Amino acid sequence: MKKTFLLILVALINASVFYAQELALVRYDDKFGYINKSGEFVINPQFEKAGDFSEGYAPAFKDKKWGFIDQTGKWVIEPQYDRVKSFNSGYVLVLNDDQWNYIDSGKNVLTTPVKEKYYDFDGGVAFYTIEKKTGLINTKGEIVIEPIYDVIKPFTNGHARVRNGDLWGMIDKTGKVVIPIEYSEIGDYTNRGTTAAKGSSFGIIVDGNFNQINGADKVWDFYNDSNLTYARKEKSVGFVNNKGEWIIAPKYEKVRAFSNGLAPVFNGEAWGYVNEKGEEVIGFNYRDAEIFAANGLAPVKDKKLWGFIDKSGKMVIADEYDITAGGMSLFSGDTIKGFHNGVAKVRYKKQWGFIDEKGQPIGNKWFQNAEDFSK
Repeated sequence: MKKTFLLILVALINASVFYAQELALVRYDDKFGYINKSGEFVINPQFEKAGDFSEGYAPAFKDKKWGFIDQTGKWVIEPQYDRVKSFNSGYVLVLNDDQWNYIDSGKNVLTTPVKEKYYDFDGGVAFYTIEKKTGLINTKGEIVIEPIYDVIKPFTNGHARVRNGDLWGMIDKTGKVVIPIEYSEIGDYTNRGTTAAKGSSFGIIVDGNFNQINGADKVWDFYNDSNLTYARKEKSVGFVNNKGEWIIAPKYEKVRAFSNGLAPVFNGEAWGYVNEKGEEVIGFNYRDAEIFAANGLAPVKDKKLWGFIDKSGKMVIADEYDITAGGMSLFSGDTIKGFHNGVAKVRYKKQWGFIDEKGQPIGNKWFQNAEDFSK
């Protein structure tokens, strides 16, 4: 009995590991399938259309209808819908006979007060509109916020921008107003601060205080874990802290966010990298440059193609790739540029695939198209 229990426990652990894996949607011989991070096909190319995995399910198209598969390729919802979205918060939007509904993985329909436009759930809530006003419902179909706002933007870090008339503020997922609706512009919430504008004054909101940035005419959101973000003054860009103080003077034509302690900056002729003191760490040698990933590698364009440098500026993966492309499916979001969780999506000689941190193609395979890994 004890041995049987242990065998069942091992099987459950193995199953949980399997279902937690990330898979990438790829197109091969004009059919869609999914690979793992070893480059092996977990689900062979067989679908006319398909989408990324989300919450363990991926949309797939067969016989002119959409359904959903699990990570073994098994149909968990048979193809029967005209259109579908992606799972979020346990539910997905599906369209049949011109009617949208929220369903769960067992095809149970969620009863909601929605009568106009249907919106995807995101983090447990979905927009709910009546007569051009917007509120929120939860995954029980209950109204969390009555439709009282002209606009609610998608939640980021548990907070959403809201607008009434010409002014913006911020709410949390309970509907509590955490930043008053009194700003002419507002950015996404981060724990370092929220960028905003009052009239022509730009600054950063921290603990309810608006810290104005001297002379700024634009400011961008904080990124990742950096305590600096970038702002523009008199057509030049520099970096500020959440007190609104200029830490790196605005002297660059273009910049990108700090990540892993360095930021790409453009001096009008080429791109290089500076540290958070404004010191030049990697020379201005590149036609283009992206931010550093957690593994300490960043994509740079030397001539026509992209390679990857380390934080000393050494080219560790040769510049022989393209790194950007629009998504190939209806479900594609923003593509990741550079490394993420140990692999980077690249294009090599007109085909797409993934390379590891040594520059080796995973599985030694290339595809017509490839999406980022998801689960």
